[in-house]
Amino acid sequence: MKRKIAVAAALAASMLAAACGSSSGGDGGTVSADGKVDGKGKTIKVWLMVDAQSGWKSVVDDASKRFTEATGANVTVEYQQWANVLTKLDASLAGTDVPDVVELGNTQFSKYVDAGAFAEVKKDTFENSATWLPGLSGACEVDGKTYCVPYYAGARVLIYRKDLFEKAGVTAPKTYEDFIAAADKVQAANKDPKFGAVYMPGRYWYAAMSWVKASGGDIAKKEGDKWAGQLSSPASQEGLNKWVDLVKKYSKADVTKDEADQYLVFSQGNAGMFYGNGWELGSAEQVRKDPNDPNSALIDTKVKGKLAATPMPGIPSLLGGSNVGVPVKSQNTELAAQWIKYFTDSTSMKGLIKASALPNATAMLDTAAAENPALAVGAEAAKNSWAVPASGKWADVEKASILQNMLSDILTGKKSVADAAKAADEQIAATLNG
Repeated sequence: MKRKIAVAAALAASMLAAACGSSSGGDGGTVSADGKVDGKGKTIKVWLMVDAQSGWKSVVDDASKRFTEATGANVTVEYQQWANVLTKLDASLAGTDVPDVVELGNTQFSKYVDAGAFAEVKKDTFENSATWLPGLSGACEVDGKTYCVPYYAGARVLIYRKDLFEKAGVTAPKTYEDFIAAADKVQAANKDPKFGAVYMPGRYWYAAMSWVKASGGDIAKKEGDKWAGQLSSPASQEGLNKWVDLVKKYSKADVTKDEADQYLVFSQGNAGMFYGNGWELGSAEQVRKDPNDPNSALIDTKVKGKLAATPMPGIPSLLGGSNVGVPVKSQNTELAAQWIKYFTDSTSMKGLIKASALPNATAMLDTAAAENPALAVGAEAAKNSWAVPASGKWADVEKASILQNMLSDILTGKKSVADAAKAADEQIAATLNG
């Protein structure tokens, strides 16, 4: 299949064409016979998301130090916000001041890879590449070529109040039926009208689609050269109905909100369980005095020391996370690839494990569980995971909030499950095939 420029509606055609149509502006250093790159006198610019700054800056600094010692080149790291990184990247790619390394979420990368905005890298030169997590690497690989490198992952798990489980006489559920039984008992043991056994925001599409997957359904599939929405299928509707019933019966969360601040809401002590990333357990127990400032003081919450996690029984986890790649317009492609090698090698992955992030390869999941017991549940959940449709235009589905709006329509009573699913299927097909 020929790689093509697939310009999304949210991106001006001229902007992306300028980014994707140009070749690399420079080799970024001389490559010796042993694969080493001479970068003396050069500086590469790296864009990482703010999570790295607040969660594992020491890993970034160590990788950059080892890179500089090996190549002689310096590194400038600029930390980006999720809210505007795509807009900022689009503007950068349209100009000449382009970063040499860019981090994007694994569900965001397909659009740019499909569009030709990232340079090819040699997969077998990266450590652990033979066992990269498919949920991350799938967005990087087209026609046997690799255009980005898995960085870290997060698997969603069931986070619960140990004290409330003990009060209700239940233990960590092993089956979905156990989970529902626990929710019933926790709900019955807490009479406060503000209390919900399960905190589940209404626009939490990652969760809703996990229930769809658990029932054998899907979001979309490619049939020949065209994508078709699958939410109207009997299996998908079974999963949607199961999730909707859960929300209506056990959750007091706002049905018009997503999961972005769920750990903050849960920290207030008005729920028994929530479905979140493994790191959200610690974030719920201690929150920042200013949640928008990664350097502000930590404050104990009402659930401090009361939380535990277990894989959500019977529900596969959407494998979230990030990849890193080299824009085709980088002036330092070889050096950029070299920096990524250090940043994604086993040494860096062990640093991420210490910081409670899942590594980028299945070969290291057992290491993660052994070296950081807090990751054991997430590592296990990552073995039963799923990824979004591998379309270059999937990011446009997310940006249009198609799934979120479908869920809101159902939970606010605007549409039935069947009608909302049909409308979403039509919108998804139009977006992915546009």
